[in-house]
Amino acid sequence: MVTLNVQTLTVPVGIVRMLAVVLTCISFSLVASVGHSSSSYWAWCMFTWCFCCFFTLFILLMEFCSLNTRVPISWDDFTTAFAMLATLMVLTASIIYPTFFSCPTCGKQIGATVTSWLAFILYATEVGLTRAKPGEVSGFLSTVPGLLKVLEAFVACIIFISLDSSYYSRFPGLQWCVAVYSLCFIFALLIILFTIGRLLALFPFSFDKVLTGYNVLAVLMYMTAVVVWPFYSFNKNPRPSGCNHCYWDSLAVVSFMTCFNLVVYVVDTCYSVRLVFFVSRA
Repeated sequence: MVTLNVQTLTVPVGIVRMLAVVLTCISFSLVASVGHSSSSYWAWCMFTWCFCCFFTLFILLMEFCSLNTRVPISWDDFTTAFAMLATLMVLTASIIYPTFFSCPTCGKQIGATVTSWLAFILYATEVGLTRAKPGEVSGFLSTVPGLLKVLEAFVACIIFISLDSSYYSRFPGLQWCVAVYSLCFIFALLIILFTIGRLLALFPFSFDKVLTGYNVLAVLMYMTAVVVWPFYSFNKNPRPSGCNHCYWDSLAVVSFMTCFNLVVYVVDTCYSVRLVFFVSRA
């Protein structure tokens, strides 16, 4: 029997989620009324608002009907990971959409951008409300290393939507970089899914040590990508004079995001090493 829990809608997290549903729905509706675009960046923005609106509403309904206690997953890990992911996705949509598709006289586009930024603030607030505090017993994804895993997977998604297969397929070095992005993304996603599905107990080895080894390997792989991608992308390839959001800009986005993700992996590795070799011994 379903038990309705009205309190889930009146607590701060519930109020934040309801407002986020409204704002992402408004952003999606305004952009949809303008018209369709074949750009992958436009598709990413529309997917972001739809995805965040749907899953936030799904979380609200599950908790309102008290069904979250019956699902065979770590609900706290799921909601925390989603809040972090939604924050990052809406942030990029709030930056990408006005950069590529708005103008000073475009009323609907400006309105969609404003509501998107407000939704970002709400999701960031939710992350602050749900993130594990020092001393609390919580799931892995509620901790700093868990949130970093979500960030790593998200940055890889931004890299993927910026890739141009017609360009990187011509250079083995760039193909290696794409392999690095793909492998690291897959492993980060598997860690997130195993955590949400409560499957970490199936690991025959210490999860913390496996995570540390993976992070070290990811850092080494990304270090090669940080060097190889810019070399093959920009060597004897200056920015075209008439370039307005052309392929060269996408190459620059991938280069920047590669460097950014390397920093995230380094920070993640430091946390993992600290937990395995210092905190565990203490």
